[in-house]
Amino acid sequence: MTERPLVSVIVAAYQAEAFLEDAIASILAQEYAPFEVVVCDDGSTDRTPEILAAHPELHTIRQANAGAAAARNAAVAASSGELLAIFDADDLWPPTRLSVQAKYLVEHPEVGCVLGRQEWIDPPPWLTRDAVYGDLDGIPILSAMLRRSAFDTLGGFDESFTHSEDMDLLFRLRENGIQIEVLPDIVMFRRYHGANLTGSAPSTSPLLRSLRQKLERERAASEGAR
Repeated sequence: MTERPLVSVIVAAYQAEAFLEDAIASILAQEYAPFEVVVCDDGSTDRTPEILAAHPELHTIRQANAGAAAARNAAVAASSGELLAIFDADDLWPPTRLSVQAKYLVEHPEVGCVLGRQEWIDPPPWLTRDAVYGDLDGIPILSAMLRRSAFDTLGGFDESFTHSEDMDLLFRLRENGIQIEVLPDIVMFRRYHGANLTGSAPSTSPLLRSLRQKLERERAASEGAR
């Protein structure tokens, strides 16, 4: 890894007009260099395409609506960075986000992914606190910065997941022995506005599906080794 690796900021945007300008501003205010921003507009029909078109400094691609996992995979495919930082188009970053996480990965080549802590903007009253850090809703998976090599090893996000594709990615990182660390720094300000996927979780946890798929992979590997 180079001393100052290129970081690709990966953004999936869908019907994001309400918060997109603020989100873009928080990305462009990063104190780290070099970084690029790759946005996949996932078939938005609001002003999202117009807002993105007004920012030529972004690398924007567009696709028919296929979900967050597919949009993030498309953005990664169009990016060039050694490191990938995942961003939701309704959140905000402190200006130190990229510098803190990239520095850690440069200094710790054995680590494949770093997470950080979050603060909420207008959090809903039903959120619970993490037992270790005491933060609302715990450590956010979308605070991840990971090595492209680790992402490629997993084949990216599983596009069959319509919810919690980020948790599934973390699950598979651990399954593949890729080391993950949690930094104590606040690396994102997370916005709750009622339309988040966070607020519309399915009745059956996607984590159970990830676990079932893991067991199926292990069984297939065991049978193949006989």
